Amino acid sequence: MPPTIATSLKLPAELKATIDEDARKQGLSSHAYMVRTLADASERARLREQFTQDALAAEQDMLATGMGHTLEDVQAYFAQMAEFRAGRAERPAPLAPRKLL
Repeated sequence: MPPTIATSLKLPAELKATIDEDARKQGLSSHAYMVRTLADASERARLREQFTQDALAAEQDMLATGMGHTLEDVQAYFAQMAEFRAGRAERPAPLAPRKLL
């Protein structure tokens, strides 16, 4: 188990009561609930940052090469994927990039 560091967290009484209730409903201690919630929030922040960096890199690649997908093509593809996942259609072929600029 990795080492832990004690920290103090002052919470408004109403928030603490809400945390206690939510933790109880999930069968967790308030401490475990807060640790898990903070870890989840931290991971989401890292994932958002990575998503942003990937999107910016993709944009730069698109601008440099002129290749990409139109919004209409992407929307149509997602609609086809929804039909596939619902079992009403075959899996659509992946979108091939095309010259946009």
